[in-house]
Amino acid sequence: MASTGDSAPTFTATFKGSDHETFDLEEQLGDGPVVLAFFPGAFTPPCSNEMVALQDHYDRFEEAGATLFGISADSSFSLGAFADEYDLEFDLVSDMAGDAIEAYDLTMDISELGLHGIANRAVYVLDDEGAVTYEWVAEDPTNEPDYDALLEAVEASQ
Repeated sequence: MASTGDSAPTFTATFKGSDHETFDLEEQLGDGPVVLAFFPGAFTPPCSNEMVALQDHYDRFEEAGATLFGISADSSFSLGAFADEYDLEFDLVSDMAGDAIEAYDLTMDISELGLHGIANRAVYVLDDEGAVTYEWVAEDPTNEPDYDALLEAVEASQ
């Protein structure tokens, strides 16, 4: 699991709404803090609540010079519909292959719902060099992060 002070695992995935536009974490570094918000699944109540809360704080992320990404194992097309449904201004990233989820040691199964290889809810803040400056991993995937603590970490990473 990536921890504060570690170099964040880099990965490639796909941007929402596209099956060919590649997201590369290394390309996102160097222009202010990067926030990676992993979530279990689009259109589920806890994930919808979290993404809407991040959107509600989006101006503060921008003011801090941060780039915010939501990441899940959902398809890029599902994430595109999810972003449209909730008017999300930040990018969502599809990790259907599970490479990022596995690299951050966030893989979980919710067998009773038939979900396997999805992401546990977690948030990481990375500095310009890709070092983890803040981490929060849910003990229960229905929990949401402390948004004020997250924003303080983003502002401290400028």
